Amino acid sequence: MRKLLLLLMLSMQSMLFAQQKISVSFTDVSVADAIQKIEAASSLTFYFDETWFKQAEPVSASFTNTDANTVLEAVFAQTNLNFYQDGNRVILTRNSVIYDDLPENYFNGKTDGKPVVSSDKPVFFKEGGSSGEETVALVGKEKSSAEKTATITGYVRDAVTGEAVPGVLLSVKGSNLDAVTDDRGFYALKVPSGQHTIEIKSLNYTQASRKVMAYSNGRLDFRVTENPNVLKEVIVHMNEKQNFRTAVTGVTNIDVENIKNIPLVLGERDIFRVATTLPGIKTTGEGSAGFNVRGGKEDQNLILLDDAVLYNPSHFLGFFSAVNPFTTGDVMIYKGSIPAEFGGRLSSVFDITTKKANTEKLSGEGNLGPVTSNLMLNIPVVKGKSGLVIGGRATYSGWILRSLKNSDLQNSRASFYDANLKYTHKLGENDDIELMGYYSHDDFSITSDSLYKYDNRLASVRWNHKFNNKHRGTLSLTNSQYKFDIEYDAGNSSSFDLGYTINETQAAFKFRYSLGEKHKINYGINSKLYQIEPGHIDPLGAESFIESLEIQREKGLESGAFISDDFEITEKWLVSVGVRYSSYLAMGASTVRTYQPGVPISDGSVTGEKTYGKNEVMKSFGGFEPRVSARYMIAEDFSVKAGFDQTYQYIHMLSSNTTQSPTATWKLSDLNVDPQMSRQFSLGFYKNLKDDMFEVSLEGYYKRSQNILDYKVGAQLLLNENVETELLQGEGKSYGVEFLIKKNSGRLNGWLGYTYSRTFLKLDSRFSDERVNNGEYFPSNFDKPHDFSAVLNYKFTKRYSFSANFIYQTGRPITYPIGSYMYNGMEFTLYSDRNEFRIPDYFRLDIGVNIEGNHKIKKLAHSFWNFSIYNVLGRNNPYSVFFVTEAGQVKAYKTSIFSIPVPTLTYNFKF
Repeated sequence: MRKLLLLLMLSMQSMLFAQQKISVSFTDVSVADAIQKIEAASSLTFYFDETWFKQAEPVSASFTNTDANTVLEAVFAQTNLNFYQDGNRVILTRNSVIYDDLPENYFNGKTDGKPVVSSDKPVFFKEGGSSGEETVALVGKEKSSAEKTATITGYVRDAVTGEAVPGVLLSVKGSNLDAVTDDRGFYALKVPSGQHTIEIKSLNYTQASRKVMAYSNGRLDFRVTENPNVLKEVIVHMNEKQNFRTAVTGVTNIDVENIKNIPLVLGERDIFRVATTLPGIKTTGEGSAGFNVRGGKEDQNLILLDDAVLYNPSHFLGFFSAVNPFTTGDVMIYKGSIPAEFGGRLSSVFDITTKKANTEKLSGEGNLGPVTSNLMLNIPVVKGKSGLVIGGRATYSGWILRSLKNSDLQNSRASFYDANLKYTHKLGENDDIELMGYYSHDDFSITSDSLYKYDNRLASVRWNHKFNNKHRGTLSLTNSQYKFDIEYDAGNSSSFDLGYTINETQAAFKFRYSLGEKHKINYGINSKLYQIEPGHIDPLGAESFIESLEIQREKGLESGAFISDDFEITEKWLVSVGVRYSSYLAMGASTVRTYQPGVPISDGSVTGEKTYGKNEVMKSFGGFEPRVSARYMIAEDFSVKAGFDQTYQYIHMLSSNTTQSPTATWKLSDLNVDPQMSRQFSLGFYKNLKDDMFEVSLEGYYKRSQNILDYKVGAQLLLNENVETELLQGEGKSYGVEFLIKKNSGRLNGWLGYTYSRTFLKLDSRFSDERVNNGEYFPSNFDKPHDFSAVLNYKFTKRYSFSANFIYQTGRPITYPIGSYMYNGMEFTLYSDRNEFRIPDYFRLDIGVNIEGNHKIKKLAHSFWNFSIYNVLGRNNPYSVFFVTEAGQVKAYKTSIFSIPVPTLTYNFKF
């Protein structure tokens, strides 16, 4: 080796650079093809190893009568190749510089020929090594004047599927330098020039390390192998260390893969039901649709599926989630410190992404349960470049309704199905596209003469582009539609068909820019068009006397622009500062009533009507939405965070039920309905224990809201041409403390969560018919002060485990009749103040046994059995309380959904 280097050094002394001119052009050609074109256009001959070009990016350039050095510099700029000319010969070397003179005392007196690593001396490393010798990855180009630092960038991908792996921690051994891959598996790690060992860590993948010689900026990709032993260890987790290292508060990541261990009703995996076991997220009752986050109403949650809005998140009257868990890749929940890129809702964001396709081989997953079956297929289209994910789910039995105690429901039926499709295609090293489609359908019949149907339809297209290692952007186009239909066919004069539709179309540009090591900037714009058909009714059958009616359509345009900066002031201080400006235009064509100012909006206060043409602006709203959060590291594994965010919401859900129902409608802000607004302050402490085995957090929040919708007594919301006469808008406030402890590994893992929270509403006015509870704050319908949950899993062996859930919640508020009075010779019932009393508290215990199939590598499919018992204690938890007058007495009755244990056996398979 020393003789070879000596010969090369001697030959370098006689090198004369070619001065010839070259005219050549390239359009997305490989480096090898570019070399061939240069050889054809000149007298140069190249010497190299083609394996060096495997990861090189395509070359696009054009040169006219340009000197050879300039052409070669451009061709090899994005590689780690150095080139040297000896007459008409061009010699390529990978990384290494060929020196014609070694520095004085290079070997420091040593005679064994081993080089000494120094910032001012050339170092020679062998890539690959002999048997038993660890491989050294060479990054960047070695230069005669050594650079002091190097930025290593690249992607971390699954070794089997080729999919990007987000949330992987890459750290330099023996230092505090690290980086975490983003949602595309990309990382950027700045290190001093020289030799390092990079360690790759992830909860779901085998830990690995790689020796690296960093000469200058360059690229290094990693392939990681899934660790099958950790599939059941963590059910819900954040990325390692990110719970206390990031600046945001109130953010949670759900590991969809591992919710299979949680006992759920009828064996159906449900990401939203898992979410409600976390602090700060509640439901109004068992089997109810929608959820309440930190005191917010059901309509204040922004649920995104690949950027498209999902308006009804439930199937089967609220028993099941409308999101297929087998096609879901990642779920991020923001209930505080909502990033500036999100807008339009007050309480939370559920950012759900569909799995990306496996472009290497065919795979699939599914289950068979007592009520539903599910199948997901992962199909490569072009190996290594594009693939398709297809998922479908359906019910095949209505026995669950027939088993309920309510006799009215025993003769009813209900069914649903949904389908997902996602296509991903890698256009090049810097571009890829994603296309997603989703459709779901439900129909149910409570009585033999009524049929209810509702549908979700979503579509999205996303183009991801990398401008360079620092700057990336995404263009997305989405469309969402939700509609329901009610058919009442009694074969008489009152038969009818009623329908409702809401449609939303959005375009968004989002960009991410790394401004040095201290600043991570996100910015972008978006605009969405709402189109609502508030309802129509038509006669059904020749005998029907129902008159056709169609409520005039609503249209609105909501737009926003945002910018945020994650600024690392010091190693201890990290600040995230962002601002979003949102605007909303209520648009025609429409004819709108005007009302006398300063008096209640009613039929008696109408002063006239205004008519607006198509797309004419009726009224505009808007405002700034600051989003600020900060983190201070008290110790290496202990931090404190604080945050503030302000949000606006221009769309409102109308429902006379306590919970969200399939027939709930949506109303846009306009001349007579103002947008909702909320401000939230949050403070939290976060601590990891025993090498991150335990995560502990304590968060507190205080929120004030304005223009929250409520309704007058006996309000008619559906098919009301002047629904604003039934609405009230008031103030809300909520506060709470959330405690969570999670154990991420070991035989026993899971989490314990407790929340103390209060939620109040205030409806005050000078006029008695718009004032509730004398204008004082009263508990909202979903105010539940105490909420405790325990989700635990114990592994007996790698194949057998036991799971248990325990849930306790304070009963929700209710208004009771407290007496009666006589008026004009008639007796009337006297009710308490609104929500003065509560239904009984709720608690439930579920258990489950999980049995994995054998762990043979070569088998047709890997199986998994789950036997669970929902409500194992048979607790008769009340869902609601209602009152009936019998023989002159008012009697109270309660209804419940599951008052007996519900056993379930589910078979899961994966291939």
